[in-house]
Amino acid sequence: MTRAEQRERTRGTLVDEGRRLFAARGYGDVGLAEIVQAAGVTKGALYHLFDGKADLFRAVLEQVQDEVGRAVERAADAVEDPWARLTEGCRAFLTASTDPDVQRIMLVDGPAVLGWAQWRALDEAASARHLAEALTELVEKGVIVAQPVAPLTHLLSGAMNEAALWLATSTEPADLQDTLDALERMMAALRA
Repeated sequence: MTRAEQRERTRGTLVDEGRRLFAARGYGDVGLAEIVQAAGVTKGALYHLFDGKADLFRAVLEQVQDEVGRAVERAADAVEDPWARLTEGCRAFLTASTDPDVQRIMLVDGPAVLGWAQWRALDEAASARHLAEALTELVEKGVIVAQPVAPLTHLLSGAMNEAALWLATSTEPADLQDTLDALERMMAALRA
């Protein structure tokens, strides 16, 4: 195995173990010593690859956001109608966000550990760009009333993130479906 391959393998192991531990107990309750022990590496190896625990967490968060983004893309790409692509993508985001590991890492610890500005930048890079592209297509095709897309993207993204945070604290099984139904009614008001 080359050094580059060994480095990637070690990095992957640290991210996997960090993710497992952060998801189980939260960022604040997991120490670096525990992560390196679980990964079977030294602290030196961790510091060779990451600036510290927060940098490792950022890599874990990026992985989680990428997985959620792929789930959204799969759902959206499964339909041809542009409006259905938007609604299916939004539904997939909210559904993926009900996973307890996703909730803890992406929605609870993410903004707390990285700070709002950095978390928001990652969120925009991971999902808001796709949302903006979908809304732009719908405006261009006249499905949505002509309007600036940036504010609409931020409003819809914010509404979905807030709904996902609310669902994270919900104990009612029907809340997900009720939220999806409310989102569809809200989005229907956008149609031309």
